This record gives sequence, structure tokens and C-alpha cells, in this order.
Amino acid sequence: MGERLVVFTEGTNGPAYGIDEEIIRRGGGTPLYVSASSQAERAEMARSAEVLIVGSAAMTRDFFSALPNLKGLVRSGIGVDAVDVAAATDLGIVVANVPDFCKQEVAEHTLALIFAVARKIARIDHRIRKGQWRGLIPTQILPIYRLSGQTLGVVGIGKIGLVVAQKAQALGLKIVGFDPYLAPGVAAAIGIPLLSLDELLQQSDIVSLHVPLTAETRHLINARTLALMKPKSILINVARGPIVDETALQMALESGHLAGAGLDVLEQEPPAVSNGLFNFENIVFTSHYASCSVEAYRDLRRQVSEQAAEILRGEFPRNLVNREVMNLPQCRLGQKER
Repeated sequence: MGERLVVFTEGTNGPAYGIDEEIIRRGGGTPLYVSASSQAERAEMARSAEVLIVGSAAMTRDFFSALPNLKGLVRSGIGVDAVDVAAATDLGIVVANVPDFCKQEVAEHTLALIFAVARKIARIDHRIRKGQWRGLIPTQILPIYRLSGQTLGVVGIGKIGLVVAQKAQALGLKIVGFDPYLAPGVAAAIGIPLLSLDELLQQSDIVSLHVPLTAETRHLINARTLALMKPKSILINVARGPIVDETALQMALESGHLAGAGLDVLEQEPPAVSNGLFNFENIVFTSHYASCSVEAYRDLRRQVSEQAAEILRGEFPRNLVNREVMNLPQCRLGQKER
């Protein structure tokens, strides 16, 4: 019997956070890191894989169909928007992720962006570096409003959204939420009033996005929904760039309807230098690094490796995304292994 390969096709050094090779070897696997320049090359390199570690590469039905030995894949993060989960399920391939990855980090980054925009920190830092200390008050700094007592609308009360709400409450912000998939009793238990999206936008001084990218959430924030936001409110996006229609956001900023935005993600990454949003001083940008910390990557490394080992052992991974695959006769873990 040949090696049981655990393959990462997006770089010859493995994922940025690393893989715990000892955990995978104890599970009976051999890690293999390769770098593919196309989907066809990726399929060829992964042809013998029993488990895939997945970063941001697209995982399509055609790709899965070319991998007869593949039992499962582990997404090195939370989102599975690049994975055709339905196709994987149809083919009996298990899909896992790390749903509690970086929830503290993204929540902290959300608050950092809120403060940076509301307190105009980046804008004033830029002026001070240019020698413009004098005259900043009041012409460049005011108006600034006290955050305590303002209303934060959290769109998506999942693992990250909940932590954001809890941390923001401790800072004196009032919290309202929108999440059509959250049971009302759960929201009541954590003290967050649930509103419709339109109601939340109309009532919130700050709107923070914490939903996955799906067909339902693509351009969830658009010209219509931006117009519903309170005048001089702030938009924060640490989720996925395409949740926000950037053309509509630019228009809302040009008109002065919004006071500003904090964006860790953009529709195109990396963005073109001609992106019109770069013309606005009242936007604070970060480069899709809200998840980053030494602790977060340490935990991610361990959880990804442990789930790869679970699949190798014929066990369903602890964070199984497509749970319906468990009862399908074509499930590649096999009846004997179950």
C-alpha cells in the first residue's frame, strides 16, 4: 500500500500558518506541499490525495471528479465559499473547516476599525506626519461623537458576531442584531434584540458585517440598503469583500451620507491602485488580516492537522460542514470505516 497523502496544492512551504506534520503522521498520513498554476495542474498534483488541506483555491465539481482517492478536505479557516460543498457531498467527500478560528482576533479588529474611523485616528496620524499639528482642532478633528451610548448593528450573530457584541457591550455600546438563522430564544438569552435588516440599518450608528459570503449575502449592502443607514453612520466590513457593493459604497461616501467605513476586505483582492475608495480619507483599510495573531494561527494549525488525521483514521471530522454526507451510501469514508 502506498503513502496516504495529505496534500496542500497552494504552496511548496505549506499553509502560511503551517501544518503539524507529527499529528498527520500519527494519523497515518504523509504531508505533501506543491504549487499549482492552474486547476488542471492542481488536479494532477492532488490525484493521489486522500485528504486535501485547502486555502483559497477554488474547489469545483470537475476538480473533485478528478480525485478518485479523495475522502475529505479541511478548509484552513472558516469560510467555505470557494468550495462546491454540494458537489463534494454528491461525490461522498467530507468537508471540514475551523469555525471558531480567530473569533477573538476578528472581534478585536472590528473594534479597532470602529475606533479608528470614529476617532479619525488614521486621518490625523497622516496629517501629523506631514507637520500639520497646529490647526487640527476643530477644523480636521470635529465632529467626533462619543461612542458610548451609540447603537452598533451586528449583521450575523455567529461565533464572531457574538464576541463582537459582547465586547462592544462592555464598552457601552447598545447592540442590535440581524440573523435570520438564529433562533429568537438564543438572541434573547444573550440580550441582543433581533431586528430585520432594514430595521437594523435604520437604527444603527455603526453597522458591522459578520456573515459568510453566499448567493444570499453577495451585495447584501447595496445602494438600497446603504440609503437606509442613518445619516453620518459608519460601515465596518471584516467578513468578505463582495458582501458590499463598492460602487454603491463610493456613492454613499461621495454624497456625505456615511461618515466613514472600516474595510479589512474588498471585492477584488489585492485591489487595483485605481480603486475609487482610496480617494476617501474617511475610510480605514487593512489588508484582510483581521484573523491574524500568533495564538490564532497556533490553534488553526492544530485543528486543521487533527481533522486531517481524523479523516485518515476513517472518522468524521469534528467540524463537519456537510453533515448530510454521513448517511449517504457513496460516502468515501466507507461503511467499514464508520
